[in-house]
Amino acid sequence: MEEAAAHNGTGPGAPAPARPPATPEGMALAYGSLVLMALLPIFFGALRSVSCAKSKNSSDMPETITSRDAARFPIVASCTLLGLYVFFKIFSQEYINLLLSMYFFVLGILALSHTISPMMNRFFPANFPNKQYQLLFTQGSGDSKEEIVNYEFDTKDLVCLALSSVVGVWYLLRKHWIANNLFGLAFSLNGVELLHLNNVSTGCILLGGLFIYDVFWVFGTNVMVTVAKSFEAPIKLVFPQDLLEKGLDADNFAMLGLGDIVIPGIFIALLLRFDISLKKNTHTYFYTSFVAYIFGLGLTIFIMHIFKHAQPALLYLVPACIGFPLLVALAKGEVAEMFSYEDSSTPKDVPGASKEETTEAAKKEK
Repeated sequence: MEEAAAHNGTGPGAPAPARPPATPEGMALAYGSLVLMALLPIFFGALRSVSCAKSKNSSDMPETITSRDAARFPIVASCTLLGLYVFFKIFSQEYINLLLSMYFFVLGILALSHTISPMMNRFFPANFPNKQYQLLFTQGSGDSKEEIVNYEFDTKDLVCLALSSVVGVWYLLRKHWIANNLFGLAFSLNGVELLHLNNVSTGCILLGGLFIYDVFWVFGTNVMVTVAKSFEAPIKLVFPQDLLEKGLDADNFAMLGLGDIVIPGIFIALLLRFDISLKKNTHTYFYTSFVAYIFGLGLTIFIMHIFKHAQPALLYLVPACIGFPLLVALAKGEVAEMFSYEDSSTPKDVPGASKEETTEAAKKEK
């Protein structure tokens, strides 16, 4: 897949110099579509994050990010990015991307299946022969037996898996931008739904650290740009700026990295759960942060258009997504409540959690 700009994970792309300049209509359509595609997984992922902790499947349980995890994340991300850069410099790009394609082929099918399963259930007839299955892996025996994987699914889930596999084969064979976006949207929605911040302070640490990470690797070095040129995987949303001229065969893409969706998205989802904890039947902080995300992403596109250079989107998204809700909290006198809120989706509060899981979660939070 050819891309309009060599930028991955940090913002919409810009036209490459060798291509004819995109028309104003084409650019407006591309950027507008990217904004809409970014908002969908954040909105629906946040809604699904409220109830996912009640799931009985271990694979559907949220992964809680603590302050220690948040502080280490930019370092781990930097090491991963640098490692990919070295790999692409030493080894053949073709073979590395072949391995990555197979890896994301499997992950994409699972993510897309998990995403469409709740929606597809509405289309099955009432008399559909739905059978229940359970995939269970344990370790040890007797009293020391420990569950490693406990996944419950049914026939409807298998149908969703089959449909997702069709998209996976399409992506693997053609690398078409629509298949790429279907996987990208699924990854984003699953990330917002299943990655939970344990409190607002952790969210500020995570967003602040990745703010520095994004700015450094985009403006300070060419590492991210080089990796973006070489990396062929559905870790970004793309939309052609020449769609009106070339139709579905268009190849002059604007792009938005999934990190710019998931990272602010999990913070916005946390604020939705905080809204619900207040029991005031309002979603003030959720809608405020949602509008802040639109403002930050719009500002990213505007600055990029003015300077004709790919921008680190978190440079604009982080201050907006943290600043807007904080101003609302100051105006309402709820700053203390906001920063004292602890997410109830940690294992210690999940019905059925074992004593060992509760103890481990408590230690991790400390």
